[in-house]
Amino acid sequence: MPDTRRKPRTRHALRRAAARVAGATPPQRDRAVDALRALAILGVVLGHWLVTALVADGGSLRAASPLAAMPWLAPVSWTFQTLAVFFMVGGHVATRSLASARARGEGHGRWLKVRLGRLFVPVTAVAAVWTAAAAGLLLGGASFVTVHTVVKLALSPLWFLLVYAVLTAATPLLTRLNPLWPLAVVLHVDLVRFGLGGPEWLGWVNIAAGWLVPYCLGAAWTRGELERPRAGWTLLVGGAAGTAVLVLWAGYPASMVGVPGAAVSNLNPPSLAAVAFGLAQCGLALLLRDPLRRAMRRPLAWAAVALVNLSAMTVFLWHQTAMMATTATALTAGRLPGLHTLPDGLDWVAARLLWLPVFALALAVCWAAFHGLEQGSRRSRDRRSRVVRVHHRSRRPEPKAARSA
Repeated sequence: MPDTRRKPRTRHALRRAAARVAGATPPQRDRAVDALRALAILGVVLGHWLVTALVADGGSLRAASPLAAMPWLAPVSWTFQTLAVFFMVGGHVATRSLASARARGEGHGRWLKVRLGRLFVPVTAVAAVWTAAAAGLLLGGASFVTVHTVVKLALSPLWFLLVYAVLTAATPLLTRLNPLWPLAVVLHVDLVRFGLGGPEWLGWVNIAAGWLVPYCLGAAWTRGELERPRAGWTLLVGGAAGTAVLVLWAGYPASMVGVPGAAVSNLNPPSLAAVAFGLAQCGLALLLRDPLRRAMRRPLAWAAVALVNLSAMTVFLWHQTAMMATTATALTAGRLPGLHTLPDGLDWVAARLLWLPVFALALAVCWAAFHGLEQGSRRSRDRRSRVVRVHHRSRRPEPKAARSA
């Protein structure tokens, strides 16, 4: 007979572990920030898993999206395209961290080295693995179309990290920048591109300007300018209304992610509609801060959020690899619905939902293999911060009484 005492013991062990995590968290930590970052990361992961398909077409794999055949599923992209929240939280954390570093006497160069080290140390593993994988696939006879498709999907998160790294490096210049300035840049770029027939390459200016809008909102959060609920409501209502106008009357796509074969993408590069939608998302995130703070008082909820944050880079970098590894491995069993078939109906959607736990299991394997790199960079950063604090204290002038003694 099964041991009925095992489940209560497991629950008690989980509660004790969660209580230890909660007890080790500094009381002044704003847990809503971590909760929003976790939600943003998980939104990106689930969004990619739901709207990205690898279709087995003869001897190759090609990318497809259910949004192409079923455009009425566009609201899915509204829920899971959470990059604006990711950049807003990043701007808030970076500007707050920079202020703390300056208070400790730490220079911008050292601060930036620590911040970028945490970003790019885990990237080296992804780049190395996929360089070897691409070479192995080509030497093994895989078609160039297949190799290009899987490498592009696997390395697509690196584009956002590169933008994030550039904005992080420019943080000292952005701490006082009003988000309306980069928003005006996005507006004028789209006006020239779509209204005046300007060159397509001009849209790539919005890669920096578009994500700079929520990043500057994060800096405004640090300055205390977004604490009142009115700020959140203004962003939510204004952003939603602007998005609706742009989609319904200005010809922008309803999907907030790129759709293969579409003439215009709201994401690559970011369009005015995507930025307006991001403002609405940021407004909603600001309004959720107090409810999230209350929810994070529960040890189990906080422990789950803390775990995601400790592994945020690993999850972000490897979730596409987990999906593709599952797809490639399962191909040995034939073309499976929801995994290798064309995403052109609700049967594909139902089958894809059943694959999500398998993707999560594959991601857990990637996490077990590579999260040590992220933790190593974090521990190294913490050691350097302690050394800087000790060095700063040792250079403080002695009190007059001590010098005269």
